[in-house]
Amino acid sequence: MNAHEIDYQIYGEEMQYVEIELDPQEAVVAEAGSFMMMDSDIKMDTIFGDGSNQDNSVLGKIFSAGKRILTGESLFMTAFLNVGQGKKQVSFASPYPGKILPIDLSEKQGKFICQKDAFLCAAKGVSVGIEFSKKLGRGLFGGEGFIMQKLEGDGMAFVHAGGTLAKKELAAGEVLKVDTGCIVGFSQTVDYDIEFVGGIKNTVFGGEGLFFATLRGPGTVYVQSLPFSRLAGRVLASIPRGGKDKGEGSILGSLGDIVGGDNRF
Repeated sequence: MNAHEIDYQIYGEEMQYVEIELDPQEAVVAEAGSFMMMDSDIKMDTIFGDGSNQDNSVLGKIFSAGKRILTGESLFMTAFLNVGQGKKQVSFASPYPGKILPIDLSEKQGKFICQKDAFLCAAKGVSVGIEFSKKLGRGLFGGEGFIMQKLEGDGMAFVHAGGTLAKKELAAGEVLKVDTGCIVGFSQTVDYDIEFVGGIKNTVFGGEGLFFATLRGPGTVYVQSLPFSRLAGRVLASIPRGGKDKGEGSILGSLGDIVGGDNRF
């Protein structure tokens, strides 16, 4: 498998975007909704699956696209091809505050495992597939189910992490315990399993869930401080009930809004 060789640069701090430079006839594939801007000589095309072309038959293309359904993604991806004469740029943006993580698959032994909604874009030729869990506990209680996403090939891929990104290098046998939603991805040498928190007080009153992930080295693990599910949960919790403002935590409530200058009626 020979993916297209692409150059890139990441801009921004909290709301990042990645600008990818394409030589003539080079292409990049991306998830729907991540496109930000592009030069005029770049052609955009909707394709089945990930465009890795491992199997050019009709059945092979359908199977490649069908794998994406199992990870909750769209049947289609978008390919951006440079049809001009010189170098051209196309940019893709983060879906919410966080960091964009570049992954060179040639340095990861050709495979990287990530949560199913982390993938942003990749050089054409990179295969975006599914990674089935062989352990029942991981599938039932792991938060991501039996399926995670795997990126295979020898090119560049980009994944998104919410909040601040932490990189952990685990030695052989070293264990890291992580909230299941905070996992961004890990190298294929890392063993991933689910462990019960334990204890009646932790289970009933802990508020952190009943299970956490155990990641055993050797290998590299990437952890995010703000998974989207946690962000969405906080937003939903702050929505006023019955159309009434919560007063931003003020004990004065709506009176505090008037004092603070919010005079809406």
